[in-house]
Amino acid sequence: MKVLFKDSYLTDIRLFEDRAAMLRYAALLALMVALPWLLGTYYLGEVTAILIWSVAGMGLMILAGHTGQVSLGHAAFLAIGAFSNIAYMEAGIPFLAALPLSALTTGVIGALVAMPILRMSGIYLAIATLALSVIVEDIAIMLEPITGGVIGVSAPAIDLFGMKIDRYGTAEAFYYLCLAVTVVVTLGYVNVMRSPTGRSFLAVRDSEISARALGVNVARTKTLAFGLSCAMTGIAGALYAHFVQFVNYESFLILISITLVLQVVIGGLGFIQGAFLGAIVVGLLPQAISILNDVLSTRGILDLSAYPGLDTALFAALIVLFMIYEPRGIYGRWLKIRTWFQIFPLYRKDMFRRQKSYLKTERMR
Repeated sequence: MKVLFKDSYLTDIRLFEDRAAMLRYAALLALMVALPWLLGTYYLGEVTAILIWSVAGMGLMILAGHTGQVSLGHAAFLAIGAFSNIAYMEAGIPFLAALPLSALTTGVIGALVAMPILRMSGIYLAIATLALSVIVEDIAIMLEPITGGVIGVSAPAIDLFGMKIDRYGTAEAFYYLCLAVTVVVTLGYVNVMRSPTGRSFLAVRDSEISARALGVNVARTKTLAFGLSCAMTGIAGALYAHFVQFVNYESFLILISITLVLQVVIGGLGFIQGAFLGAIVVGLLPQAISILNDVLSTRGILDLSAYPGLDTALFAALIVLFMIYEPRGIYGRWLKIRTWFQIFPLYRKDMFRRQKSYLKTERMR
């Protein structure tokens, strides 16, 4: 087992754990850049969808995984990001300016919404965010000049440095655009978590009273986390609008919010990598069911298409299994396996038990 000695604060917060980790991420990025030469257009589209879901998952992860706040209404912020991006582009603003403007709009709205609802916690906060998702559906219908009302709006083609980028016409270019946005958002996320702001998120997650005792402004920290989370989700919503090319109020139903929660829980709550692993499960599970259906129906064993909603049922079954057997998600399981090999035979089952000590006042809340 390799032991890393941290002799300074900068060593503790450096971007990569060691040179080997940096090389692994560089190899992964090189593989992602080479994917258009390795995959057909259909599978490249699936990978593009996974990248968009990864950005949305990171948005929820910074709130739920790193600040400890529950949200069942993040589909509302996907909708705000999508509609605002289309509105900005229809107004003549180029995509490179419209995308950060969409993130800013969604983040500001999210921060304004967070001020009253973050006074609640636990199940009450979950219900409030769930209601928010329902309200945004109705607002999307009422704001017809911007959202197209019941009919919806089409996303205009992206004009980038004189090149028209379209999901179907130029699938490779759209993939590279989503990859670049994902890399930028990931680096921004990692750097936020290395900063004092990120440390305050973790402090609030672990113990609000202890964080307050250390000088952290809990209300401001929660609002900032909610705003950042919504801004990242808004970026995903803007990319999603260009991915599906047409959105209306039905494009962002509560089921999308539930899927996002399942994504971060299955991937690994509290790990940035968990947002990507969960997105892979969310993106590939319907394809796996489709392939399984082809195999079973071809052999006359079973026709899964006769059971609509099977993928949602499988998601629900997966989250129940993860909650029972692996609450830390896929990435948490990987950490356990890696540690088992690194320190065998000294590995103990309770090594990853969360060391969370409550104050007496928190236990009574």
